[in-house]
Amino acid sequence: MPKRASKRAPQRAKSADSGDRLRKALAKRTKGELIDVVVELAGEDRGILRRLNARFGVEPPPEGLVVVTRRAIADATDFDEREINRNFDYDSQAYSEVKRNLSRLIGLGQLRMAMDLSLELMKRGSYQVEMSDEGLMSDDIEECLKVVVKGLEKCDLPAREVTAWCDKMLRSDRVGFICADALETLRRQFEPSRL
Repeated sequence: MPKRASKRAPQRAKSADSGDRLRKALAKRTKGELIDVVVELAGEDRGILRRLNARFGVEPPPEGLVVVTRRAIADATDFDEREINRNFDYDSQAYSEVKRNLSRLIGLGQLRMAMDLSLELMKRGSYQVEMSDEGLMSDDIEECLKVVVKGLEKCDLPAREVTAWCDKMLRSDRVGFICADALETLRRQFEPSRL
């Protein structure tokens, strides 16, 4: 046991030491150089780009919002098929971006587009849940979908359009439980009353 503890201490020290060395090297650079490097790194890695956008409140322009959201859905639901039936890693920050973007689309009056994107998310996300061991990402998926459900609760879209969307969502759920209660409740809310 002492050997294990002693191995970890130098690794932490090396990590802290390399962080200090990097900080000192960066301090010698101009602001412009640092900005260029950050933008270059973000361009090469969407995860870094997503983290920087979230941290600094950078929002895509409305016309690019759909593209960025589709990319975030793809990143969020991506997994290595060699990891099927395991608790594989997934990109929770991509799910956060999907949620933010769906909310923003709704705020911009693009409810139908948010509905289309959430259907895509249900198809891909429920497949990801089905292929995982415990479906740990199902809560993240529901958080995203509930944004759209809440937007639809107060919408003025035709009732049959909302109920048809609920039906498509429920049919697209490969595991049968993602946001099911909220979708059923919404469907009942928009069903014509039977008198």
